[in-house]
Amino acid sequence: MTLTVAETLMHTTVRLECKLKDGNSSTGTGFFFSFKLDGDQHIPVIVTNKHVIENSEIGSFVLTKSDVDGKPILGQVERVVLNNFENLWIKHPERDVDLAVFPMASLFREAESKGVKFFAPPLQDDLVANEKILADLSGLENITMIGYPNGIWDEKNNMPIIRKGVTATSPKYDYNGLPIFVIDCACFPGSSGSPVLIFDQGGYMDARGNMNLGGNRIILLGALFAGPQHVAQGEIQTINVPLKQVPISLSKIPNNLGFVVKAQKILDFKKLLV
Repeated sequence: MTLTVAETLMHTTVRLECKLKDGNSSTGTGFFFSFKLDGDQHIPVIVTNKHVIENSEIGSFVLTKSDVDGKPILGQVERVVLNNFENLWIKHPERDVDLAVFPMASLFREAESKGVKFFAPPLQDDLVANEKILADLSGLENITMIGYPNGIWDEKNNMPIIRKGVTATSPKYDYNGLPIFVIDCACFPGSSGSPVLIFDQGGYMDARGNMNLGGNRIILLGALFAGPQHVAQGEIQTINVPLKQVPISLSKIPNNLGFVVKAQKILDFKKLLV
């Protein structure tokens, strides 16, 4: 059975589970990404936020196996458990850019040496919203976010949860002078690291008001990393590095806004990996 584009997108994320140095645990979201090199060479990685893997001693995630035709075998998975987890990630060198990547090539090679292949379709670097792509956006766009809110997932099939929303600020501009923008979408603990995409099926309107009919449009806008919340008493707080599951005594309520680091910052890792 051939997967639809939407079904393939649902396999681009991975649920990250971390055991922290203080004895607590957390969950977050990562997504598969590929940097293209010369020819048919590429560098596969998992992208997430720095704070998702911060202070983690042991990390684990589940990968779906693929058949000889390269298609996913739902329900057949392998759990990868890694010690010294935080130090296996390359963190973005800019302090205010909450991104980190985990190189996957050696893991894939080890699995293939045992006759195992995984279905982990990456988001390609040509999907990243560059200046030309951003200029063609209307400013108000429907967005799709794929991840694991509150750690919720389809465990049997190793599948994520899809949320829908809209851009709350234009991705063309840097929100408050930072390489981020805001979305109007339900953003809960565990969603950190979720890819935020424009995924239009059958048509879309561009910045000039032209309707483009037929085909799909996929654009990687960025990765969710934070969101403003208010406490039960009504006090508004902007939580800059939140969204992982930790015990708290004060009730904090998301207000359905999320901060997204722009996808262009992912491309900064290429020179660190080559």
